[in-house]
Formats: sequence, structure tokens, C-alpha cells
Amino acid sequence: MERRLLKEILLDQRAVFEKKRPGTPRDVLAEVERHMKKPHAITLAGVRRCGKSTLLRQIADRFLGSGYHYCHFEDERLLGFEARDFAPLHEVLIECFGEQKVMLLDEVQNAPGWEAFVRRMIESGRKFVITGSNAALLSRELGSKLTGRHVTVDVFPFSFREYLRHLGLVADDALLLQASGRAALARHLEAYRQGGGFPEPLVYESPDLLAQLYDDILYRDVATRHDIKNTRALRELALYYMSNVATLVSFNKLKASLGLGSVTTVSAYTDFLVQAFVIATVPVYDASVKRRSIAPKKLYAVDTGLANRVSLSFSRNLGALTENMVFLELLRRGTDLSYYRTASGREVDFACRRGRALAELIQVTLSLADPQVRRREVEAVGEALAEQNLEMGLVLTESEHEDIVLDRRMLKVRPLAGWLCGLDD
Repeated sequence: MERRLLKEILLDQRAVFEKKRPGTPRDVLAEVERHMKKPHAITLAGVRRCGKSTLLRQIADRFLGSGYHYCHFEDERLLGFEARDFAPLHEVLIECFGEQKVMLLDEVQNAPGWEAFVRRMIESGRKFVITGSNAALLSRELGSKLTGRHVTVDVFPFSFREYLRHLGLVADDALLLQASGRAALARHLEAYRQGGGFPEPLVYESPDLLAQLYDDILYRDVATRHDIKNTRALRELALYYMSNVATLVSFNKLKASLGLGSVTTVSAYTDFLVQAFVIATVPVYDASVKRRSIAPKKLYAVDTGLANRVSLSFSRNLGALTENMVFLELLRRGTDLSYYRTASGREVDFACRRGRALAELIQVTLSLADPQVRRREVEAVGEALAEQNLEMGLVLTESEHEDIVLDRRMLKVRPLAGWLCGLDD
């Protein structure tokens, strides 16, 4: 690219970046801070518009001052950028902003050859913080060129805790001890469950932005990137997933019901949606790799507000949205997740592993007030605990708080809002 144009773009981008509002502080900053002193490149990976660019601004404010270089590769003026353009790009950055040890590269998957440039610069002593919105591209390129030289930090839309922080609220034990505090927390939880945590729709109080975001993900991050001509089929599959969160999916059944031609097509389109971070799939807990691979998977959306906005469901499925919220929070906490099926066929929503060991079983339900629901949920977790020889399980409900003794095992029942805020004890 022409150096004069590069200079114009980089000066303009830096000015816009420095004027960018720092936004609501993200919890993931603590994880980023642990990696800042390492020589490794830090990759911030997550769905489009979940706040990665704003997080870069927070990183610059908190850790770097003005001592960094910055480039945003989703700028249309950089269309046609090639691997050979990185050398002049770096030279122009030095010319404009002086020598800097840290480089912030935003939406880097749009720049061919970026991984080779990053590797060369790391070897010369530079530090990188990069963002990306495509899991497959990032993992393939990081794995092939930056093995052992990078760490990945997953970025999601706002957690409930961050959502409350955005509203100027702090959830603490004192709030939970007050009836008015618990009522306010319940009200905000319902708004979060329905509206989700994407920052822009919250900042501008415009949920209609979710529909546009959804289209951008489907067409720009999936259809265009993977050269999908049958966008109708892709849209129908994505719409099915958004309308059926927290359910088991079978590719064979989807192939027939949606007329998608083959299981291979369903599998490929599903993988593309996962790579764009718009959905995630969870396997069954099983020691057999083969049984895990052939068993139906549970499917979740990256955000309950996004699913709620584009879903075809005309009645609010609060149970499914609630389970989806718990799934996302467990991902934020770095949990390795499966769902659990007992020997008698009962299902537990989440089997949480730490390393190779099963550490916790979690069931999600709106309430245990109905005796039939109580018996079903408690017996499922109790059977799973016995099979895995675990001493304690957890049931998350809207408001109940009790301890249920099952033989020598304990089942903790805790309110969802407190658990989401880390106040479940």
C-alpha cells in the first residue's frame, strides 16, 4: 500500500481510538494483567461487537499510557492489505508515534500474513495484544506460527455482574440482605435475561441493534468468509438454533426437517457458526471419545438477548434462557463443560471439569416449589453424584436457598442472581 495513505489511515485510527470512551470496566482485565508482563502475544477472541475494541482501549489506559502502536484491520481503507504491507505499516507507525514495544492489532484476521509478522516482531522483543472474531482462523494461524508464543483470553458480552456495573450498581452481600435489594436484583436479572449483555444496545438503549448485529455475523463472519452461496439454508439453521437454545440437537434430524441436503452440510454450517462465536455446543460427559462424538450435543447462544431478539419462539422460554445464562457464566469462569446423563437416563445440565477430573454437577431450574419438579431435579443430581462419587451438587433457582441432604451427600440450592455475582455461599 502507498505510504502516504497508510500514514493517513494510522493517524486517523489513533485519533479515533484515543477519543473512544473507555466504557464499563471488564472483569477480564484481571486476566489480561497477568499476561501483560509475559513476552507472549495476547489474543482477545470473541463474537463481533462484544466489546473487544473497547477492552483494547481499557488495556491501553490501564497498562500502557501512550506507549503503544495501534491498527484496526476492519477499516475499509485497508481492503487489499497484503502480508508485504506489514513492513511499511510498522515503519509508518514508528514515523508517526516513535518506537514502541507494544502493538495493539484489532480484528487481525482480516490482514493476510499477520501471524508471520507477529512472530517476527515477538522475536525482536515486541509485545502484542490482538483481537479476532473467528475462532478457526485464529487457532489455525496461532497454532502454526505462534506455538508457545501466545495466550488466548476469551471475551464475551457483559456478564450479569458487568451489566450491573454498567448501570452503576455493585452486587454485594449487603444488597442481598435487604428485601428492596433482592427485588431490584431480580428486576435487573429479568432485564438482563431478556436483553442480554452486548454493550452497544445497552449503551444506546436500542435493542434493534441486535438484529443488525445478527445479520452482520451471519453474512460477514460466516457466509462471506466461507463463500456460502445458499444463505437461505444458513439463515434457517441459525434461526433454528437461536429458537432452541439449551436443547439437544441431532444433525440427522435437522437435515431432514430443514431440507439441508446432507449431514455434512449441517455439520459444516454449524462449525462455521461456532467459529464465529455465535453459538457453542456441549458434548455429553463420557470417558469414550467415540460415544461423546456420536451422542447429541446441547446447543447454546453467545447471548440470551441475541437469541431472544431473533428467535421464532413466540412464548418466552425462561428456563432455556436461564440455563443459557448459567452456561455463559461457567464459560467466563474457564470451566470445561459437558452435560451429564445418568445410567437411568436422567439429565444434569452441567458437568464441570477441572483438568481431567469431574469437579461439580450443576442443575438449573426456575423453581423447586412444584413437588414433581423438585423430585425430578433432585433425583437426577443425586443419582449423578452417586455415580461419580461426588459429595456435593448445586441447583440454581430464581430465589430458593436451602441445603438438601441425600444420604451422605449435600445438594446446595442457591438463588441464580447471587451465584452470577459470585455471592452464592
